[in-house]
Amino acid sequence: MTGSPGTSMLRLGVIIPFMLTGTIWGSTWFVITGQIDGVPAAWSVFYRFLLATPGMFLLALAMGHSLRLEAKGHVLALLVGVAQFCGNFMFVYHSELHLTSGIVAVMFALLMVPNAIFARIFIGERIETGFMVGSAVAIAGVALLLVHETRSSTLGGDVGLGIWLTVGGILSASLANVVQANEVGRKIAMVSLLAWAMFYGLVADLLFALVTVGPSPLPQGWAFWGGTAYLALIGSIVTFPLHYNLVREIGAGRTAYNAIVTVTVAMLLSTLFEGYVWTGLAGAGMALALAGMVLALRSRRIKSIKVGQATTLRHDLD
Repeated sequence: MTGSPGTSMLRLGVIIPFMLTGTIWGSTWFVITGQIDGVPAAWSVFYRFLLATPGMFLLALAMGHSLRLEAKGHVLALLVGVAQFCGNFMFVYHSELHLTSGIVAVMFALLMVPNAIFARIFIGERIETGFMVGSAVAIAGVALLLVHETRSSTLGGDVGLGIWLTVGGILSASLANVVQANEVGRKIAMVSLLAWAMFYGLVADLLFALVTVGPSPLPQGWAFWGGTAYLALIGSIVTFPLHYNLVREIGAGRTAYNAIVTVTVAMLLSTLFEGYVWTGLAGAGMALALAGMVLALRSRRIKSIKVGQATTLRHDLD
């Protein structure tokens, strides 16, 4: 099961990693734009995890965790790695060739919807009415933002393709979120699972880049490698352990709500540095998206039912 009975969102042990991951990830959306400027997106993802993967193994060792996994653990790491560290990031990096980074971040706020659906399918979490209403409001707000994005087409790319790529990233990330919270995952030290998942994701990234792009020259310039180091070390090694521990602590659905912080930071950076122009339509869309997320967050939506047992756990949001 995900989380523990009565787990509160208002403890420092939840608030600090919640806000920290949201703020850091809010900045990473913009940093990615510099990583795909003149460098194939697939190779940029590979270079990110080429730096991040050894760091995650070293972190696991420094924390005194064993890196040995049983066969089931490696299978889980493979699934998480391919879904999160290959599929999700490949979709995201390619989507930002067509959409403003802040808009991609806002769309990712809808991660709470597939998280809740997958959690219902795989671990028996009920979806309450308040959550569904809030999600519908948020979706309506995102739809207005996408209409504005289509009309303005700031980057001059294929907005429709960017939307579909982002949806692919959302589904990949959500699948990884829920799958890692199963019984096998909870028996493995978090950083150890993430280290192996990054390794398998790195291998998948390399294969994808070679097949779709071919060999790539090594990028030059401090800006690219500085951004890559930030994304690899701060955006991955620091945040992913915090993120997945939140998934275990408060549930996959509620963890996705740090998107409120992420969206605010990402849109601020897009406005300041990408020339995002606000209109009445965009403002209304943003207001609806944030209101919907808050409404969903406030709903007492989680009753986890462990498959095969008669025990029901209630998780309070307040």
